[in-house]
Amino acid sequence: MPLRYALPNGLTVVFEEQHAAKVAAFQVWVKAGSADERPDQAGLAHLHEHMLFKGTERRGPGEIARDVEAHGGEVNAWTSFDQTVYHIVIASQFARTGLDILGDAVRRSAFDKDELAREIEVVCEEIKRSQDTPARRASRDLFSTAYQVHPYRKPVIGTEESVRSFTREKVLEFYHRHYSPQNLVLSVVGDLHEAELRQWVDEIFGGDWGRPFEGLVQRPVEPRAQGRRVLLRPDEVKEAHVHLSFGIPQASHPDVPALDVLAMLMGQGEASRLAVEVKRKANLVNDIHASAYTPRDPGLFTASFTTPPENVAKALEETLRVMSELRVRSVSAEELATVKALVEAEAVYQRETVQGMARKMGYYQSSMGGLEAEERYYEAVARLTPDDVRAVAENYLRFDRAALSALLPQGTAFTEAQANQILDGVMHEAPTLRPERRTRRPTSETAMRIVRSGTSTGEIIQETLPSGARILVREEHGVPLFSVRAAFAGGQRYETPAHSGLTTLLGRSLTRGTRARDAEEITQLVDAYAGSLLGVGGRNSVGVRGEFLSKHFESAFRLFAECATEPTFPEAEVARERRLLLQDILTREDKPSGLAFDLFSKTLYRSHPYRMPASGERGTVEALGPELLRDYHAAFMDPSQLSLCVVGDVKVDEVMALAREYFGKARGTARKAPPVPVDPPPETAREEKRVLARAQSHLVYGFMGARLNDQWRHALEVLSTVLSGQGGRLFVELRDKRSMAYSVSSFTIEGVDPGYFAAYIGTSPEKVNDAMAGIRRELERVREERVSDAELARTKQHLIGTNEIGLQRNGARAALLALDDCYGLGFDNFLHYADNISAVTAEEVREVARRVIDFDHSALSIVGP
Repeated sequence: MPLRYALPNGLTVVFEEQHAAKVAAFQVWVKAGSADERPDQAGLAHLHEHMLFKGTERRGPGEIARDVEAHGGEVNAWTSFDQTVYHIVIASQFARTGLDILGDAVRRSAFDKDELAREIEVVCEEIKRSQDTPARRASRDLFSTAYQVHPYRKPVIGTEESVRSFTREKVLEFYHRHYSPQNLVLSVVGDLHEAELRQWVDEIFGGDWGRPFEGLVQRPVEPRAQGRRVLLRPDEVKEAHVHLSFGIPQASHPDVPALDVLAMLMGQGEASRLAVEVKRKANLVNDIHASAYTPRDPGLFTASFTTPPENVAKALEETLRVMSELRVRSVSAEELATVKALVEAEAVYQRETVQGMARKMGYYQSSMGGLEAEERYYEAVARLTPDDVRAVAENYLRFDRAALSALLPQGTAFTEAQANQILDGVMHEAPTLRPERRTRRPTSETAMRIVRSGTSTGEIIQETLPSGARILVREEHGVPLFSVRAAFAGGQRYETPAHSGLTTLLGRSLTRGTRARDAEEITQLVDAYAGSLLGVGGRNSVGVRGEFLSKHFESAFRLFAECATEPTFPEAEVARERRLLLQDILTREDKPSGLAFDLFSKTLYRSHPYRMPASGERGTVEALGPELLRDYHAAFMDPSQLSLCVVGDVKVDEVMALAREYFGKARGTARKAPPVPVDPPPETAREEKRVLARAQSHLVYGFMGARLNDQWRHALEVLSTVLSGQGGRLFVELRDKRSMAYSVSSFTIEGVDPGYFAAYIGTSPEKVNDAMAGIRRELERVREERVSDAELARTKQHLIGTNEIGLQRNGARAALLALDDCYGLGFDNFLHYADNISAVTAEEVREVARRVIDFDHSALSIVGP
C-alpha cells in the first residue's frame, strides 16, 4: 500500500515502492496554478515552471538539466489552472541525486535577473507557437466563452504583454507566496525503500524554509449561467473547430463519477455514441469526442468536433440529438458495464510506469484531499446505475445554458442566429430514440488482478512456424496487461508516386472489418476487452498493434489475429477513412512544423519514397480503393512475412498455440519486395521555402543519414543527443542563452534505406537568419572539435537511462522486438542497446559528424511568413 506522511514543516510525502524496473519518479506538486494569479500576474505560474530549472544557489544555468541527463534521467514540468508540477524520472541507482536536484530547484531557485529576461523571450516564442495552433486558439475561445468571471477564462500561458511586464521582484513575490512546504506534495514511486527515502526527504526538504504559508488564494466565484453564450470567430483554418460546453461541478462533487462515465459513453473511443452516430453513420465530422473537465473549481462538460465548414450546422444538430437522447433514456446495463470496466482498467494501465503512478498519487493527494479519494471514486463508479447516468445528463446538459464556441474557416455560412435556432429546435423537439444499442460483453468476467510490484521478466522465447512466421514471446507479470505487435516489411518504402498515402489508408482500414465482424462490432469488442487495437503504417513497415487486459487474452488475441489476417476492407469503411485522410491533407497548413518536415523530405530526397508525405497527396489518395488495399495485404502481409511479438502477463504455451492456429500456414500470395530507388546525398546545398502567414517560422536543416543496420548509427545517435535535449548544445545556445525559440532540437531518423540527420527550430520570422547561423555554428563545432569526455559520458548515460525509462511499457518492448526482427537486426537487438551506446568513443562521434554533416550536400526547408 502507498505510504503517506508529513514533515514537521508541513510538506506532505506520498510514496509507493515498485521494483519492476530500476527506475524512480519524483514529482513536486505545487497547489498553485494560473487561477491563483492576480490580474497583473497573468502567466506568472507558468513562468515559474520555466525558471525553477534555470539555476539555484548551488547550480548555475543549465546545470540542472545537464546533471539529470548525466545520470540518465528526464526532467520537465507542467502548469495548469490549479497546479504547477515539477518531475524527474531517473535510474534508481541515482535516485538520491535526482531528488536532490528537484529539491534544490523547488526550494532554492535563484531567479537570476538575466536568466529571467532570456526566459521571458522563450515564453513569448511559446505563446507565438500556440497562436499558430488552431486547437489551442479554439480552446482559448471555449474557456473565455464558458467563464465570464473565474480565472479559468484566461490562458494559462498568459499574453506576450503580461509576460514581458514581469520583474524579478514580481516573480519572487509569487514564489514566496505559494512555494511553501505546506502548499506542496512530494510524490515518489519506484525502485526505492522506505527507510532510505525518509532519510533523503528529511535532509533535502526538511527544516524551516522561511516561507510561512498564507493559505489558498480566494478565487472569484463564477455565477451560474443564466442564458446561452455563443462565440463564432472566422479564422485562417481549413476545418471548423467547434466546442459545445455546459457548466458542471468541481472534482470533489459526488456527481463527478457519473459525469465521467457519461463522457465516456458519449464521446470517448470509437464505440461511443458521438463517434458512432455523428462520425461513422452520418459522416459529418472528422473527429469528435466528449470530456468532463473537473478541476478544483466548477468545470465543463464539453463535446468537441472538427468538421468541413459546410457540415457545421448538421454536425451541431446531430451532436445535440445524441445528447438529448442520453438526457431522456437510460443506457443499457450492458453498455454501462463496459464503460465501468474501461474506467477501472485505467488504473491498471497507469501502473505500467513509475511516472504514471506518481502523477496519479500526486493528483489525489494535492487536489482531492488524499489518496483515499481514489478508492472512493472507483467505488462510486461501481455503484452507478443507468438511471444515475441519465440523471446527470438531464441535470447538466441544459441547452438553454450552453456555451458554444467555434473557429470557422473564412466564408463559412454559419451564424449565431442559426446556432441558436438549432439549439432551440433540438431543445424543444421530442428526442429521437434510436434502437437500443446492443453491446458485446466478454465471456471472461474474472476479477481484476493488480500486482503492485515484482521483477517477473522472463526470457525471450522465439519460434519460427511452418509458414515462416517468426513468433516472439516475453512473459512479464508485473501488471495484468499484455501487448501484441505484428510487423511486416513494407510501409511507405514500398509506395509509388501513384499510390502515395496507401500505407496510411491501409493502416486505418485494417481494423474496419473482417470476414466475421464489421467495424462496429470490432470497436465494441475492443472496449469490452478494455484495450486498444490499431493498424500501423510506417516508413519501413506496416502492421497491427494491440494492448489489452490479460484476463481477456484469448478473445483479444483472436480479434487481433482476425484483423491482421482477414481484413475485408469494406467499400463504405475505406471510403470513410479516405475522406478523413483527405481532410488531414487539407489541414496540413494548420500544422506548420509538420509541413516543414514534409518539405524537408521532399527537398532531401528526389526519387526515394521517403520524399513523399505519409498521408499522401490529394490526387493519389482519391484514387486509392479497397482493391488496392486487398492487393497490398495479399502481397506483403502474408504470414510468411510476419514478425509477431507478445509481451506481458501471458503464458508462452498459450500464445504459441494461438499463433500456430492463425499464422501457421502461408496463403501463398506473398510477393517479393519491389525495387526501391536509393538516392545519393544531394549534389548541392538545396533550399526550399513555403510561404505561410503564421506567427513563427519553422526551419529544418539536415543531411542524408544512416541505415538501421549501419553500425555507425549509434555514434550518430550520440552526436544528435550532444546537440539536442535540455542539456544539449542547440538547446543551451539557441534557447537558454539567446532565447531564439521554445522548440529547438536535432533528430536522427534511420531507415531500411538511408534516413536523415536534421536540426529543427521554430522561431520568430525576424530571427530565422540568426537561428540558421547558430545551428550551422554548432554543427561546425561538432565536426571540428572532439566532444569532451565529460560531455560524452553525460550524453551516453542520458541515452541509456531514457531508453530504460521508455521501455517500462509492454507496448514499447513489443514494438522494438517485432520491428528489430522484421528489419533483420535480431530479435534481441534492443537488449544490447546500452552496450552499443557505451562503446561509442569521442573520435567516432567526430568521425560520424564529418561523415554526415556536409554543408555542400544539405537540405533546408523553411515554412513561415
